Amino acid sequence: MKTKKKDSFMDYIKANRKGSREAEIENHGHPVSFNRVHVSKKVYNRKRDKADAQRHLPYSFIPDGAIFIVQLT
Repeated sequence: MKTKKKDSFMDYIKANRKGSREAEIENHGHPVSFNRVHVSKKVYNRKRDKADAQRHLPYSFIPDGAIFIVQLT
């Protein structure tokens, strides 16, 4: 029975990719995708618009469980 030869160059490539990926996750906290299509901000997107509306709530909004201490002098 013949044994397969190990290709040291392919092992080097795999190790390099794995190290690069782990460094990327360490730097950013999550994997970063480079294959995503760029989406124009000018195109109507209801989901993104709703998220923006919730992110920029009016200043009079007080979240549940918030405690404010007022000191009168």
